[in-house]
Amino acid sequence: MLSIPALCWLCRLPLRMAQHGLCNGCLRQLPVLPELCPRCGLPARADQVCGRCLQRPPPWQQLICVSGYQPPLSHWVHQLKFCRATALRVMLARLLLLKWLAMRRCYGLPRPDIIFSVPLHQRRHWRRGYNQASLLAQPLARWLSCDYREGISRVRQAAVQHELSASARKKNLRGAFQLEIPVEGRHILLIDDVVTTGSTVAEISRMLQAAGAASVQIGCLCRTL
Repeated sequence: MLSIPALCWLCRLPLRMAQHGLCNGCLRQLPVLPELCPRCGLPARADQVCGRCLQRPPPWQQLICVSGYQPPLSHWVHQLKFCRATALRVMLARLLLLKWLAMRRCYGLPRPDIIFSVPLHQRRHWRRGYNQASLLAQPLARWLSCDYREGISRVRQAAVQHELSASARKKNLRGAFQLEIPVEGRHILLIDDVVTTGSTVAEISRMLQAAGAASVQIGCLCRTL
């Protein structure tokens, strides 16, 4: 029986390494990010922390994103999140790995001791059948030779974040998360699929910092710019 070759998700040509999902040619054609602040991930002069972060630094040390919320990444995120296209997980996690490695070369990021994913409430997780952030975090932890732990739980179901304003998002998340394992002195990488206002990752980061984490990095596929 002949096997059907895996196809690249963009050009639809056969892939030599099926698990990568993208050939090198298509990888080079992904949208180029503008210059971003390495701390908050918003537009700024390259290699410099922006004025926003100097005045009011976010409760994490670095934010790593693959792309702005634009095609093709936004389309793939939507498929992964809402269309059960879980076969995308390894390709998307690899893009996040490549971006993390590039940031490490530029800024000397510490290798994480633990990778967490932003949790879903139990009811929402049950309805969807999986946590898309967890699907990204698991292969990333394997490639970075660190622990993946489901040590953060969402103890209060809140309104859907993308339906709220920035100020309402902050109020919506107060007391929504609980840390279940010790993190004192550990370097943490927190994974989400999309960071918009940053309210969710900020709430979790504050909790991790209060528990004594040595540093918190945020990794996401898309950052709303």
